[in-house]
Amino acid sequence: MRQNWKGGNMVYPLPAVLVTSAYEGKKNAFTVGWCATVCTNPPMLSISIRKSRYSYDIIKQSKEFVVNLTTEELVEKMDYCGVTSGRDVDKFKKCDFHENILPNMTAPGILESPVNISCKVNQIIELGSHDLFIADVIGVNIDDNYLDENGKFDLSKAHLVAYNHGEYYGLGDYLGKFGYSIRKKNENDKSGITKQSK
Repeated sequence: MRQNWKGGNMVYPLPAVLVTSAYEGKKNAFTVGWCATVCTNPPMLSISIRKSRYSYDIIKQSKEFVVNLTTEELVEKMDYCGVTSGRDVDKFKKCDFHENILPNMTAPGILESPVNISCKVNQIIELGSHDLFIADVIGVNIDDNYLDENGKFDLSKAHLVAYNHGEYYGLGDYLGKFGYSIRKKNENDKSGITKQSK
């Protein structure tokens, strides 16, 4: 059996990230559940923000923001940043976040985050409940503690967090590398899908 529901957002899980911004003395960190890669070359990503959010005007005026990946260790602070407003509380101080000063950016990164992604707003598209901020990625800052011996970002060390319809989850086990389904193995059928051993 299957059910038909009315149209809604069901593309889950999604990365749960902290977005930081700053402009003319205002600074904030807030939780974003809708963050996505939109282009590889040039590197671009998007975030969706409600107009009512304190960070909306900061980002619209400064035309920049930082996406900070979130770990299981940071998940409670990330949640706090999503349910409180920067109008009422200094979240950097409350959450004991340390600023990471990034090249060519006014907005700071969060030093406790394993990865800070520096973004410059390219365009803003008004949609409905949210506006879509499409941005150029101008730099990525990574904590050395999360790199493997080859200098590659090691996801297993980071314990990143995913968002699923109002709930947070740790990321699961490694399942395979992109393209593994068509690599030569002992037993492949004509479609290239590896036969499972019985």
